[in-house]
Parts: sequence; C-alpha cells; structure tokens
Amino acid sequence: MRADGLPQPLTDRSPQVRDGRTARTDATLRPPRRAFAPLLAATAALAVLLPLAACTPNPAGPAPDPADDGRPRSGTVRVLASSELADMEPLLEEARKATGITVRPTWTGTLDAVERLASGKADGAFDAVWLSSNDYLRLNPEAARRVTSETPLMTSPVALGVRPATVRRLGWDPERVSWAQVHRAVADGKLTYGMTDPKRSNSGFSALISVASGLSGAQAALTDADVRAATPKLKEFFAGQRLTSGSSGWLATAYTRRSTVDALINYESVLLSLARGTGAGAGTGTEPADPPAGTETGTETDTESRTGRDTGTNTDLTVIRPRDGVVTADYPLSTLTGAAPEAKDAVRALTEHFRSAAVQREITERTLRRPVVASARPAEPLSPEPRRELPFPGSRSVADGLLSAYEHQLRRPSRTVYVLDTSGSMKGKRLEQLKSALTGLTGDFRQREEVTLLPFGSAVKRVRTHTVDPADPAAGPAAIRADTAALTAEGNTAIYSSLTAAYDHLGPDTDAAFTSIVLMTDGENTAGRSAAEFTAFYRSLPPARQITPVFPIVFGDSDRSELDRIAAVTGGRLFDGTKEDGPGSLEGAFEEIRGYQ
Repeated sequence: MRADGLPQPLTDRSPQVRDGRTARTDATLRPPRRAFAPLLAATAALAVLLPLAACTPNPAGPAPDPADDGRPRSGTVRVLASSELADMEPLLEEARKATGITVRPTWTGTLDAVERLASGKADGAFDAVWLSSNDYLRLNPEAARRVTSETPLMTSPVALGVRPATVRRLGWDPERVSWAQVHRAVADGKLTYGMTDPKRSNSGFSALISVASGLSGAQAALTDADVRAATPKLKEFFAGQRLTSGSSGWLATAYTRRSTVDALINYESVLLSLARGTGAGAGTGTEPADPPAGTETGTETDTESRTGRDTGTNTDLTVIRPRDGVVTADYPLSTLTGAAPEAKDAVRALTEHFRSAAVQREITERTLRRPVVASARPAEPLSPEPRRELPFPGSRSVADGLLSAYEHQLRRPSRTVYVLDTSGSMKGKRLEQLKSALTGLTGDFRQREEVTLLPFGSAVKRVRTHTVDPADPAAGPAAIRADTAALTAEGNTAIYSSLTAAYDHLGPDTDAAFTSIVLMTDGENTAGRSAAEFTAFYRSLPPARQITPVFPIVFGDSDRSELDRIAAVTGGRLFDGTKEDGPGSLEGAFEEIRGYQ
C-alpha cells in the first residue's frame, strides 16, 4: 500500500502462458479461475502444422460460404463470439490464408453466450467460444464444464473517455484520477456519461463491475456485503448516466449528437478507436461497427493522457484508466469439450497464430487492444503504466444480484412509447405476431419503467400508459398484456402523425428517465402528416426533446429506406423484424431494442 492509501501498482503486466491460458500479473487479486486442461508444451511446435494436413490441403482455403448451414466442415472452426470482436474479421481472413483454417463466427453478447452454453443450446453447434472475458462464464458451472481450454489473445481494460474541456474544467490530472473522484464529480452534477447496457453488452457489464468494485473498496472477490456498502454511492453514480445502448457502436454515434454528455465508459480500445475515428473495437450485430459521421482520423498523445486530435469534434476524448484499478477483458479463445479432435487441433493452431509476435503487433496496431506476449509492444497511444486489476464478483449470485440492482434500482428508469401499426394490413397473422412479441416482452420490463402503447391506423387510436410499480411489479405488465390482447387491425397507415403524437406524449421532461420511441409498421405512410412535415416538426423541437430516438422495426411490407430515414433523423437505429423467429424476428427485434431503453 502506498502512502496515499492506494494499492501499490503492479510493475509488470506481461502475460505468460500457464495451464493453457495467460497468467496475468494480477492473478492474486482475482478470484480463483476454473482450472482448464493445459496445452502440452511438447505439442506447441506441431500445433500449426496439424490442421494444415488434417483440415484443409490448400493453405489459402475456401472463402466462407454465405449459405453455410451451420454443420461442421473440415477446415472450419465454428465459434460463438462476442459481437464486439467483429473488428477482428480482417485478421480472421488473414489467419485463414496463413493456416488454411476458416473461422465461422456467430456474433452474440457475452452474457447471452454464457446462457447459451449453460443451457446446452450450443452443444454440437460450436467448436469454440471467444468472449471478451470468461470471468462470468466461470461463475456458471454448467457453462464452465463445457470449456476444456482457454488462451487469452489480447487485453483491454475498462476506461473512462472524457471530453478534454471537461478534464480541464474538473482540474483533473488524467494519470491520477480515481473512481472516487469520478463518483464525486458525478454526484456533484459536474459529469455526465454514457455506457452500454450491462445485461446485453460485456463492455457495460465490465463497466458495472469496475464501478462497483472501485467504489466498494473491496480488496478480494466482490461480495454481496461489498455491493450493499457501495449502494448509496452507486445510486449517485448511475444518476449521472445520460446515454444507454445495446452496442458500443450506437453509443458512440449517440455521443457525437449530444454535446451535454461529458464522457463514455467503455473498453480502452473502443474509446481510443473512437478518438482516432476508426471505429475499431466496436463490432457488428449487437455491437455495430459503423463509425460516427464527422469523426477525425489519426491520434495524438501527450505525456499526461491519450486523446484524439483536439479539433473540436464530439469524438475528442481523454482516455483515463482510474489509478485505483480496472477490470480487464482478455479475450480468451476457448475450446469446447464437445468439439471434434480435428476442430480442437484447429483451435490450437489459431491460438498459436494469433499469439505470434507479428500478429500480436498487428492486433494492437489495428484494434488498440494490448498484446499478451512480451515480444510485442503495445501500440501508440496505449499508456505503458500498469494498473491494479479490480476484484471480480466471487459468485454468480453476487454478479447476478449486481445486475438486478442496476436494472431495477440503480439506473435511471425508462419511458418508452410503442407506436404500433394496427392498420387493416396487419389483420390476421401479422397482428398475432405483434401480440405475441409484446406479450413476451412484458416479462422483461424493469421496475419503475413507464410503458406507453400507442396503436394507430388512419390516426392514433388510443394512448395507454402503465408503470411497473416496485410495490406491485406484476400489475403493470398484466395491464400491458390486457391492452395488447385488445388490439384490432383497421384503417390506413398514419406513421408520421403517430410519431408526432408520441413526442407530444413524452413532453419536455427527458432528464429524469431514458426516453425512446419504438415504431413497428408493416407498410408505408398512407395517411396524415408527410415525411417532410414530420422532419420539420422534429427539428423544431428544443434540444432536450430531440434527444429521444426512434427505433423503427422493419416488418411485413414496410419500406426499409423510409424507416432508415426516420432512424437517421432522430438519432435512432433500424432493427429487422422480418424473420419468422429468433434473431431478426419481431420478437427478437423488440428484445434487442431493450438494450437501448
């Protein structure tokens, strides 16, 4: 312990391979990890060669087949992967050319992947799992037993990206900022920020753990008692959250639109990439990679901090790793117990490829994640100064309890208007799909959440608002189900008039809650206001009301380009609901939007 009361920083974070994974220098500060089967050192030299003979005779290999049916194929590794890793796709293609092994990723959220493993739904469908971190996975025995080995490929800590003007206003030295200082600035109303939804994004989950661990002062595995002790501070801290998102990509885009948000909490690599203007570190699917419009490219550094160019754009960030500790993602490539021997050989070969010094240097240069081999130096502008690893929850009940507390107590509540097309074209199967999707969603509403149903045809039919009362949390969802069951289909399609009514319903108070509008339509606008009239209405709103985004869902015969324009004008995002079930279905779209509310 140092004289200032902070933990002594580590002097070395160079990872070493041990028991098939990387032993980080902070290992004694973290809860024990599941002991996976080691990779034998004697086979390391052969690992790269085995798949070349056993998997694919042609080192270049075939290009991935877009019509792949998901079944195992020689020379292909099926990987369940964290969606933020989609920025590694160019490197996966280079790995295919170098090793002859094609990686076929299925992008998903880290917590969703763990649930998929634990439930057995991934059995036989995947050979490996590649998550941001296996920390949460290890807390679930059913998921952990399905993993036979893990090897980290790179690292990135949770950090705070702050507008340079805000850093100067607060008088901060970026190398000396602690979580306690960040909390104090938020509690005093001097700092607002955005972060992704911890339930749907591992960057948000890691941010939640970082804040809870940092504010609790825990020196060992985080316990329920630590969380309870930190709850008053956590409530103050999350009162300052002004942006939420199911993806790092959309969060960055929303941040560029809102000059009133001072900071973002995310992985260091995402923040530095945003400042650089590359968009690297933000994946696709649930973590879209689209870089925000108007960002600058290139990176400048100074001796105190790592920032983007000071050009006056909203993507200028000073990236701060709090000095009292961080939670770090180590991106382990993990073999599943049910994988065939040929696939396990391929995973070992891929691991050796990605951990080679040349590829490690390419990873850190392209993604701004940190290398895990000592022979590769972190890319500029990554700070070389080490940080203590904050303790992770010691049990699944602690982690899940913290998630639940965030959802129902700590974060600001949500106010959402569901603008629902119930015109004549929705009659029959489409209306039944809508009712089924909305009914299924009622089990996911948070306490204190306000939900408004605004069905429309030729005009708005009625407006019904319900709140999930913590004193009686079942009553609100039951009323929503009853209103959903009573929906009928008739009339034309007044999309823009109904959106205008939704904004009027929300009114001027957008500060006390996360506000959003969800638009579901199966057709084009045929009644009421025009697109131009709605755009003029939206742009006439004061800035405080313009922060409410519209999330349109493509369904039935709706015009994708029309809905995309609505999302672009209001700062929302378009979702696909055209499939019958699963991701891309109406039910899946409603569920995915939850991360943005």
